[in-house]
Amino acid sequence: MNKNWILYEDFKGESLSDILKWRCEPSNWHVNSSKLILETDEGTDYWQKTHYGFQVDNGHFLYTETMKNFRMTTMVEAFPKSKYDQAGLMIRFSKDVWVKTSLEYIPNGLSKLGAVVTNRGYSDWSTQYVDCKDIKLYYRISKIEQNCYVDFSWNGEVWNQIRIAHLDIQSDSTIKAGVYACSPQGEKQKVRFSFLTIEELGNDPNEAYI
Repeated sequence: MNKNWILYEDFKGESLSDILKWRCEPSNWHVNSSKLILETDEGTDYWQKTHYGFQVDNGHFLYTETMKNFRMTTMVEAFPKSKYDQAGLMIRFSKDVWVKTSLEYIPNGLSKLGAVVTNRGYSDWSTQYVDCKDIKLYYRISKIEQNCYVDFSWNGEVWNQIRIAHLDIQSDSTIKAGVYACSPQGEKQKVRFSFLTIEELGNDPNEAYI
């Protein structure tokens, strides 16, 4: 099946695609051996208000922009060191409307695989426990009109649903979409992204599950 790519980045070149931009660029990153490799800076995260009024908006986010419906996919290897170290996918309309998905590291227990959905400046966090320390996971986020579909996979073939959510945006809004990484309580988490692809979708919600 032919695919209409908005972005196909396999990190095989000496530089990133011209349509990719950093928000809160990490101090240490490079492209090498078909991977985007980075280390997280200290005290980086994305979260808004909910629970104890905490707000932070400074995670590392490499993105492109699109007004189209899409499916975005990546594979990430992460080597966390500190509580809540995380790396995965993010879509963002503004600081008050965004979605991220990753596995958040818990040093002395089960880590938390899930998604944070933020609307109107308030974040909620849905999770499931995973016995996983060194992390190698596939993630995908599909955005169709005002709906968002979040999935993960261990092998890139069999996908499991994490979340379906509404986005408080107009259906034709411009969305930033890409990979992200954070270290809320530490620093220098090593992260390797193997690829980042964004495929254009139509208006049919069933396309999120193809």
